[in-house]
Amino acid sequence: MKIGFLGLGIMGKPMAKNLVKAGHDVTVFDFHQDSIDELVALGAKAAKGGKEVAEGNEVVFTMVPNSPNVEAALFDKGGIAEGLSAGETVIDMSSINPLASQDFAKRLAELKVGFLDAPVSGGEPKAIDGSIAIMVGGDKALFDKFKDILGVMGGSVTYVGAVGAGNTTKLTNQIIVALNIAAVSEGFTLAEKAGLDPQLVFDAIHTGLAGSTVMDAKVPMIINRNFKPGFRVNLHIKDLQNALDTSHAMHVSLPLTAEVMEILQAVQLDGDGSSDHAAIAKFYEKINNLEIHKK
Repeated sequence: MKIGFLGLGIMGKPMAKNLVKAGHDVTVFDFHQDSIDELVALGAKAAKGGKEVAEGNEVVFTMVPNSPNVEAALFDKGGIAEGLSAGETVIDMSSINPLASQDFAKRLAELKVGFLDAPVSGGEPKAIDGSIAIMVGGDKALFDKFKDILGVMGGSVTYVGAVGAGNTTKLTNQIIVALNIAAVSEGFTLAEKAGLDPQLVFDAIHTGLAGSTVMDAKVPMIINRNFKPGFRVNLHIKDLQNALDTSHAMHVSLPLTAEVMEILQAVQLDGDGSSDHAAIAKFYEKINNLEIHKK
């Protein structure tokens, strides 16, 4: 299939690579030339901008940081919309405000172009091995048409409803992940203060009811003092801001989300905005004057 792909960041680059490796005809664009060069070395074609990345391709994927970035990629002068033809499809895999997804879908529909919102979860390692979870909103027939292509990039591809449902599902995921990391950090702060070895505490509880994928992934990072980003604090702040903006528009109260948002803001102010969101633990360490680490 002829595919355009705009946005070759931490997630987008390995996702685009998987499409190329699967034998698809992929045209790519990013503001970082070295990322484009990596894809070209694998067999992709280079575009000079959004318009060119869209021209002649059946589907165009976007993978950029937030709603304004998607809007700019699609509708700015020289953007993707200028290169689209009727009957083509845009699949936005960014994690953005679902209300923005709905707006973009309406504007593209005026061009007779389809739209799916298909954010992902799993972080860079899963993007590399093609096992990310993809949650998709939009027309079901359009989803069915492109499900196999999405499956090249993801281990699970799930249809969740109309346009915007993909990003609402992603925000639900991000709320739960952030609250899990905070809960893990709070619990292990108590264990550390009591003089316990957090590794032994982890061994004792991670297979029980308190156990979770989040605990399995983040506690080893915390106790080994490894905050290399799989998913950055800055990006989680962005996602929770979108969750809170959406909840306010829908008149939904999310008090725990608001609380963990304040924790993330404090972590960012302490200089860990580019650290993994496991750095939520550093907030608890700071206010309790301790460090969670192996004994």
